[in-house]
Amino acid sequence: MARAKNVLWIMCDQLRYDYLGCTGHPTLKTPNIDAMAKHGVLFSKAYVQSPICGPSRMSFYTGRYMRSHGSHWNGWPLRVGEPTLGDHLKKIGVRNVLVGKTHMAPDLEGMKALGIPPESVIGVHVAECGFEPYERDDGLHPTGRPRPKYDEYLRQQGFEAPNPWEHWANSGAAEDGSLQNGWLLVHADKAARVPDEHSETPYMTRRAMDFISEAETDGRPWCLHLSYIKPHWPYIAPEPYASMYSTEDMIPVIRSERERQNPHPVFGAYMDMRYSRNMARDEAREKVIPTYMGLITQIDDQMGVLMRFLEERGLTEATMIVFTSDHGDYLGDHWMGEKDLFHEQSAKIPLIIIDPSQEADATRGTRSDALVEGIDLAPTFVDYFGGKVPGHILEGRSLLPLLRGSTPADWRKVAFSEYDYAMQDVRLKLNQPIERCRLFMVFDGRWKYIHASGFRPMLYDLEADPQEYVDRGDDPECAAIIARLQAELFDWALHPNDHITTPREKIANYADSQLQVKGGILIGIWDEAELAAIKDGIAQRAKM
Repeated sequence: MARAKNVLWIMCDQLRYDYLGCTGHPTLKTPNIDAMAKHGVLFSKAYVQSPICGPSRMSFYTGRYMRSHGSHWNGWPLRVGEPTLGDHLKKIGVRNVLVGKTHMAPDLEGMKALGIPPESVIGVHVAECGFEPYERDDGLHPTGRPRPKYDEYLRQQGFEAPNPWEHWANSGAAEDGSLQNGWLLVHADKAARVPDEHSETPYMTRRAMDFISEAETDGRPWCLHLSYIKPHWPYIAPEPYASMYSTEDMIPVIRSERERQNPHPVFGAYMDMRYSRNMARDEAREKVIPTYMGLITQIDDQMGVLMRFLEERGLTEATMIVFTSDHGDYLGDHWMGEKDLFHEQSAKIPLIIIDPSQEADATRGTRSDALVEGIDLAPTFVDYFGGKVPGHILEGRSLLPLLRGSTPADWRKVAFSEYDYAMQDVRLKLNQPIERCRLFMVFDGRWKYIHASGFRPMLYDLEADPQEYVDRGDDPECAAIIARLQAELFDWALHPNDHITTPREKIANYADSQLQVKGGILIGIWDEAELAAIKDGIAQRAKM
């Protein structure tokens, strides 16, 4: 009997595109992820729909742009009724399961208004963004916040503390035994107090394998979202990863003094944020980046564990494996910390997909330069499981044709991303009204245009200036390029998939089959002869 199809969707948090061996990092060791790329397709131009966790993930999980699902910031609830990947998969009998992070916030007010108890089956489905939460852990657990199961696990291993997540897994120790807080960048070069095998990444790998083992007796197909917390801050790693890399392994910083000379107001405001000022310091980069690299190699080692586990059970033959990230990390490049704007370090992500189907054999080990968006994964999964992609809801496109060697003639010519900085101090610095704190990226593979409400645009030519040092948004010679990309943005903004309750086939059928006349609504018809002619036309079309 053929095995049921499955999807293993692996997401890292804050992993940059260029911090893997297979994407060109000269010193970072990622042999297992590199091997995954050799078995599948590596997408070299994949972009998130927003460069921060919450909105980016809500776009992944709904297959819809930020402007459509409405969750613009971390902690903004996804409204009740917003269709998710879990809803689409449930219709075709596929479990949609979570191990790790989603950054999902439930719409408690909406659930209350509809009388949906949060603890009910429907309530959990809605509150967890359509996922069956095998183990959810958003990875940030300062004291005073709800505690994760991981705390209990650490205590079972003998790591007692008021906050085991912070005091053991995300803190170092001084020579006198006192804690060195892993939240603080100055301690990023210290080893975490917890041993590797009890740190977050191996723990989540084991939890994923626990689910897969249990699912084998269940028999239903599944989509497992294994969402790792690292290499997101706190930047602290257990040994041997804490001391695996040194400053000699770092790639040169990507920034120019010109960027700080009369910058675009929004860019300038972000360069002045606390985390940017600190991460732009060489001292901070030298402490953080080797640890960031160590955390990535730890993930890579766990990929080896996970792939062997799947192979031993014969699951690789029918399991699509996806490896990606929710956004990048500036790491001091462009004088920036965090990930807020649209430079390649932030908006571009690694994306590797292994399609086990024989139709994908010809593309194994290849690289695709097609423009791909994070919202493409949801329709890809529905398509892979044999479902019909609901195009009136999902705004992405299935990647199966690209995985199987065929690029559709009408494949997208531009990729979009959005950002809302209303929650940031930047709004205050720029004195912008809340509704005007919007940024939109349009990228055609060469030119990256950023519309900034209330300000001039930004524009980068990645062919002539691949490092994005020169903002040509006020260059008169680029007026035609700006106009072209503005037109793309205008067209996109005017045509969202917002008739989610009515499929296109139903809309088309209404006029094609003259359903209004069939229903006895005879608007504007002159006489019986005209009515008879209309009905005759309906009958003739029915025969075709």
